[in-house]
Amino acid sequence: MRASCAARKAPLRLPERLASSGRFVGVLPLALLLLLPTSSDACGDPPQFVTMKPKGAFGSSYKPGDEVLYECRLGFQPITPGQVLSVICQNDTTWSSLQEACKRRRCPTLGDPINGQVTFVNESTEFGSQAHYVCNKGYYLAGPSISYCEISAEGVDWSDNPPTCERIKCKPPEAIQNGKYTNSDKETFDYNEVVTYSCNPSNGPDEYSLIGESKLTCIGNDEWSSQPPQCKVVRCVYPIVEHGMIVSGFGPKYYYKATVVFKCSEGFNLQGDSTVVCGVNSTWEPELPKCIKVLTTPSTHPPIPSTQPPVPSVSVSTPPSTQHPIPSVSDSKPTSPTMTSGHPEYPSPTDASPPNDAQGLGAGYIVLIIVAAVALGIGLLFCLYYCLCRQRKKGKPECHGTYCSISL
Repeated sequence: MRASCAARKAPLRLPERLASSGRFVGVLPLALLLLLPTSSDACGDPPQFVTMKPKGAFGSSYKPGDEVLYECRLGFQPITPGQVLSVICQNDTTWSSLQEACKRRRCPTLGDPINGQVTFVNESTEFGSQAHYVCNKGYYLAGPSISYCEISAEGVDWSDNPPTCERIKCKPPEAIQNGKYTNSDKETFDYNEVVTYSCNPSNGPDEYSLIGESKLTCIGNDEWSSQPPQCKVVRCVYPIVEHGMIVSGFGPKYYYKATVVFKCSEGFNLQGDSTVVCGVNSTWEPELPKCIKVLTTPSTHPPIPSTQPPVPSVSVSTPPSTQHPIPSVSDSKPTSPTMTSGHPEYPSPTDASPPNDAQGLGAGYIVLIIVAAVALGIGLLFCLYYCLCRQRKKGKPECHGTYCSISL
């Protein structure tokens, strides 16, 4: 026979000691109270504002119907005088609405100082604004240049008293050695007043040179435009450039700021600046230039061959003659070869124009043709002369000038 066991839960039982004691009766309501959701009928902290603050200190709690009064912060004032500024805790535990009701206070109006002006940032004199002061030309500001509109006692006022504009004056400038300046007897100089320095005559062989600005101007309260100049001897040596010459600036002596211009002789190039100036340290600035010889390098290109064709030499062969010797050509007249009447005269080779590079190859052929024509003419004359001489044996020719007739 099978037996089955089922799990059984034991009933909840309070501890016998707690159940038997009377304390259980007081603990139970307290536990139930803690388990219930909490609820409140009070308002939270009053609202905050930029231009306003609550009068007095905050309360610990506010119940419906409680009122909180406000006042303007320092530097601000009510927009509507006499308006009550307050909020009330309502039944729904919210505060009634209230808008910003204060505006910035204004500082007293400022006037322009004598010989100056005042300007306001954002063109306003309200609390937090700034006033900027400037003086007219020839005057300087005595006092702060900026003033602030800030809290003062129960209101607002400017942080500083307005400045004044005083006339600019300068004390006499410094005296210099070996020199002087104009109006040196005055005790003060006005704004923009100018003094001019000059050097005294020298007791030595060289003159004094003025180094620096010769004119100084009063530009501020006891402030001059530059430092006083100096008077001292500044002399540069005579400038010599080998293979060069002076173009301008000739003189026996060269003092401060003397200027010389150079150029080089033919066949030399200038290296450096052609213009130099005698500087404050008695040296030429920049350094004297140099004249460098121009180097010519031989041409590396091969010679250009002539484009003219060579003229062939023409040789005229003469047959052996058994007759009398032929008279010399130099004895014959005219010098130019001619033919009998009715034949055109051939030009001499010297009448032909010499060929040049511009004519090129065609000019060479022209010369060749002329030479061949001359040679042919000479050959014909020789043959004619030879025939005449043979006829002379048979009969006596009668010659008239260059022409011969034979009587048979």
